[in-house]
Amino acid sequence: MLNVEVRGQGEDLVMLHGWGMHSAIWSDWADELAQHFRVHLVDLPGHGESAAASPALSDWSRAVADAVPGNAWWLGWSLGGLVALHAAQSNLAVMRGLVMMAGTPRFVVGDNWSCAVDAGVFSQFARQLDVDIERTLSRFLALQVRGSSDSSEGLRRLRGLLRKRPLAQADALSAGLAFLRDTDLRGGLSAMSPRIFWLFGERDTLVPALLAEQVEGCTAIIGGAGHAPFLSHPDVCARQVRVWLKAAEGASYAAG
Repeated sequence: MLNVEVRGQGEDLVMLHGWGMHSAIWSDWADELAQHFRVHLVDLPGHGESAAASPALSDWSRAVADAVPGNAWWLGWSLGGLVALHAAQSNLAVMRGLVMMAGTPRFVVGDNWSCAVDAGVFSQFARQLDVDIERTLSRFLALQVRGSSDSSEGLRRLRGLLRKRPLAQADALSAGLAFLRDTDLRGGLSAMSPRIFWLFGERDTLVPALLAEQVEGCTAIIGGAGHAPFLSHPDVCARQVRVWLKAAEGASYAAG
């Protein structure tokens, strides 16, 4: 079973956190969105208060889809975006649309895909997990805020938020790193382009903002933000999400 916290009223919005985190990471930003949507804050398998799932991306996506309402908007940050994108492409979830926050269909470099990182980055974190989980998580947190205009404050907040719930289970952390290193979901993007929104941080070192030029759909780049724009620029991010989703809802009503 997955732990899901629900806040607010309105159209359903499912929110999925990144690797090694949990849903408390959304903090006050979720309260802002809850003024406009009914948000569903999900702890991914083996993270926070959620039970573990098998080390298969399809099982993670299915577990989330089974725990939240159908025909909802989804918002996935980093690894959460990969889980959400897989759920959509595999028809495991019926969703109104998807916001990819600092997300990408492929995290590592490859043929015709340079806006990414070397696979060795995730392999190195995987090796470090076997030695010291807490230290590895701390180093990954630093990577989240690298380049951001308020990196020191962002790192302090991330560390504080992470302590609000239990650390992710070792098996879930290993599986998540494997997803980040090995998954390639580029093939199904074109069919989703009318209902997918991409939100990038200008200074993100994990998912470069130049990716905005390679994906289809609506894109926005948050100036001065790193890999966690909802922490460094919460108001700008919330406003952009509201504009996109409310406009899409209005278009749907008009078409109906």
